[in-house]
Amino acid sequence: MLTMYSTPWCGYCHRLKSQLDREGIGYEVVDIEQDPKAADFVMSVNGGNQTVPTLRFADGSALTNPSITQVKQHLETLNA
Repeated sequence: MLTMYSTPWCGYCHRLKSQLDREGIGYEVVDIEQDPKAADFVMSVNGGNQTVPTLRFADGSALTNPSITQVKQHLETLNA
């Protein structure tokens, strides 16, 4: 399962959600302002910064503020 770490006010997050929906890619949204452990994960993969959107893939890998093309390419790599 793809997990998107987000905040309610993040414009980049809203855009990526729309793109994932349009491509039919399933994901779960976790609000880092409501979940301290999620915020800790985001900081752990972003040099201490709470940068969103951060995506975590089933294998534990992560992408920060990716384009929909980067997300699709990463998913293809994982499914190869």
